[in-house]
Amino acid sequence: MPSSDPAGSAPEWFESDNFWLDYAPVLFDENRWSEAVDVAESVIRMADLKPGNAVLDAGCGPGRIAVELAALGMKVTGVDMITAYLEAARESAQAEGVFFEPVKADLRRFRRPNAFEAAVSLYTSFGYCQTEEEDLLILKNIAASLKHGGRFILECVSRETALLHFTPGETFERGGFRVTTRFDLINGNRGLLSRWDIDNGTVNRTHSFVQRLYAAEELCTILKSIGFSQTALYGTWNGAPYDSNADTMILLARKSV
Repeated sequence: MPSSDPAGSAPEWFESDNFWLDYAPVLFDENRWSEAVDVAESVIRMADLKPGNAVLDAGCGPGRIAVELAALGMKVTGVDMITAYLEAARESAQAEGVFFEPVKADLRRFRRPNAFEAAVSLYTSFGYCQTEEEDLLILKNIAASLKHGGRFILECVSRETALLHFTPGETFERGGFRVTTRFDLINGNRGLLSRWDIDNGTVNRTHSFVQRLYAAEELCTILKSIGFSQTALYGTWNGAPYDSNADTMILLARKSV
């Protein structure tokens, strides 16, 4: 999940355990969990990973992908801010009998130099910082934490996919909740303002937030400026092109050797 302001200012919305616990049934419903194996297998294929490789999951949440990567033989370190999510991931890994290292940390502070063969930031866990400089700091820390030649996979809503799949909102049932969403593109299409109302008769919450939207090629340029020599873009986890049929943006980058 996103990280907090390293300067020590007032807490951000994404630092609240209560928010993530209330919204967990909506964010991580049955369909999201069921796709985890396929996503983990795609990560291993795209990053050319081998059993025993060390993988950083930057914003691991409740371990949806991290534990599957561990089950496939990776040594996974999951970094997140939410204690309850890290504990859930730890318990899942323990039940599966696989290696998983939970680390409670701000991604703008977490840096483990030359420690990982690969790093991932998945399910749009990137782009919520107040400034672009803070976003860049996260990417720099990930780059520093990779070994030379290590791979980084960033999967998120991009400016192109936000425009491609834009809807002003909808109402649906998910995870036992009635969910109503509202969306607006702001700041010259450089931000996506989202409002989520959830209600299950007991829990009734409304939350609004903004995700900074980067164009895919813009992200490629940024990564090349901080030590990545190769980048590739995909529109699905099956490796389909990043084009007008893209489901999401998947950026694969290789750290310079």
